[in-house]
Amino acid sequence: MATPTLLWIGLGNMGRGMCKNIVEKGNLTSPLLIYNRSSQRAIDLSAALPAGKTEVVQSLPDAIAKADVIFTCIANDEAVNEVIVTALQGDIKGKLFVECSTIHPDTTEAIAAKVTAQGAEFAAVPVFGAPAAADTGHLIAVMAGPKASVDRARPWFKGVTSRAEIDLSDKPYGKATTLKVIGNTFVFNMVEQLAEAHVLAEKAGLGTQPIHQLVESLFPGPYTAYSTRMITGDYHKRSEPLFAVDLARKDIRHAKALAEASGAQMTTLDAPDANLAALKEHSGPTGDIAGIYGAARLKAGLKFEVAA
Repeated sequence: MATPTLLWIGLGNMGRGMCKNIVEKGNLTSPLLIYNRSSQRAIDLSAALPAGKTEVVQSLPDAIAKADVIFTCIANDEAVNEVIVTALQGDIKGKLFVECSTIHPDTTEAIAAKVTAQGAEFAAVPVFGAPAAADTGHLIAVMAGPKASVDRARPWFKGVTSRAEIDLSDKPYGKATTLKVIGNTFVFNMVEQLAEAHVLAEKAGLGTQPIHQLVESLFPGPYTAYSTRMITGDYHKRSEPLFAVDLARKDIRHAKALAEASGAQMTTLDAPDANLAALKEHSGPTGDIAGIYGAARLKAGLKFEVAA
């Protein structure tokens, strides 16, 4: 039986890995349509995947018209809105939009309202996990919206792009991105804590290796991965950030705005946001979130980079 025609919009670190797993494990009967604002990224991804499994599309309106299911995994709210404006110019009745970006819950609700008003379906499915998890299909998908729409999106998540789901079926669309925004604050505070601990250990004469060994023993997984990236200097050596500074600061703004609107606080975000601002000043838009360590080092009178 033929499967729906899928279109993937947005080929950043997460999107590329998710496309790879959809192609490899999604049991598609037609090529996955892939689109990126910079078309070379789509061309490169298509060349890296098995021949005939993807189709690079240059015209977004034509691609949306051709697709049954449209996935968006884009940098920020403004970019998502631009795609939706383009989509709304055509006939989208009966299509399913699956929004995987990290955006403000109000943005999620607003675009869902526009899409469904024109007869399409919508599911909010942001994902948790680093690019390495996207590449191996080990993300955690948060799924919200009408159950029928979530069920229609589900075949391309658990067991394909994701290892687990947090099912918010029949909850408002924005609940998925509320969880995503709050969840990302754990990452910012983890990186800040690691950065400050390593800097203190170095300044106090202990050295970073004992701290790293402690982290490996107590907090295997993301803590150890970020600690490794700090002490090896990965944060200042890579050409493409795994989690770019501007995206991180965008997520912090969303979390703070959400807290303010809810009458709550997120004071723990002040320190990582300040260090991210310093990172942006030092490294520009290619700064990676692990570079919070470099910013913390500068504040303590150390060099931004660790010794080779």
